[in-house]
Amino acid sequence: MRSGLLARSMISVLPPDLGRPYAIVAAEGQASPLDLPESTFIDLYKTHGALLFRGFDMDLATFRAFTARYCSSSVFNESPDRLLVDRENNIQSVNLGVDPFPLHPELSREPWKPDVCFFWCMSPPSRGGETVVCDGVEIVRRLPPPVFEELRSRRLYYTQVMAPEVCRYWLGSAEPDDETMRNPPAGCPYTFFRLNGRIARSLNRPALHKPMFTNDLAFGNFLLFARYYLGKKNFPTFERGELVPDELVAAVKAASDPITAPVAWRGGDFIVLDNSRFMHGRNAIVEMSERQIASFFGYLHFAEPDAEEIPDAPWRREMFKPPQPARPAR
Repeated sequence: MRSGLLARSMISVLPPDLGRPYAIVAAEGQASPLDLPESTFIDLYKTHGALLFRGFDMDLATFRAFTARYCSSSVFNESPDRLLVDRENNIQSVNLGVDPFPLHPELSREPWKPDVCFFWCMSPPSRGGETVVCDGVEIVRRLPPPVFEELRSRRLYYTQVMAPEVCRYWLGSAEPDDETMRNPPAGCPYTFFRLNGRIARSLNRPALHKPMFTNDLAFGNFLLFARYYLGKKNFPTFERGELVPDELVAAVKAASDPITAPVAWRGGDFIVLDNSRFMHGRNAIVEMSERQIASFFGYLHFAEPDAEEIPDAPWRREMFKPPQPARPAR
């Protein structure tokens, strides 16, 4: 049922419904998303976790101002095939390929997993290319009991070999000794070890976790994307490097498929997703040049950070660009 108009505005809210896990915040006539009172946005965000804004007057300056209103900082997404829409304010395009993407939270493979994702449709595709959204809490509710019990008791390990530049960033040396790896600097989010003669880092997180604004457990990690898009079985793994069984991942997919909802983009639409609760993906893109989506991945000033996040994390203080291996000159 449609709610009443929000006080002193021409903005209405349609709560989530069967087959649509996101609320629709609609402009009734000309309105800017900046007209929405901050307290109202925060209440809607905490209550629903997924908001589609539709019918608003939108441009880059408005998108920039809206994200800045609620985020204290942001992270640069180093995934390939993205363009910088606004370098100074860390607004990027989404991946410019045409492939469909399985469900995933943004950057869940890293300790700096952002709190929130903003996606703004600058130009909609005429067909295909829908962003899809799924509630990780509802996935857990639909898991078969044996799958739920298995995942609830396990942790996922994200292990990567480190380039010298990345070693230097975290450990102060391109070739750290064993003592340094056993005792990394305060605020370092990884554990380190030697793997086949090279230095590796590892991050681990629960297979099921508590999102920021609900006490219910959610599924929200890199497993589906790694398994069904990248074809990787060893990133992430369970403890001691055990591969997550195919049937376990398939059971999660079977639970998520019926409750994954598409967003058929209209020009000016933008989505706000609680990245601690919701996963997103996309359907195949028919004409890449038509679909122009801007993204911003931020850290909320009203956040309740996960207890496993390092204290005073650098990504919450200022715009964060993760260390990357040096690229060869062309």
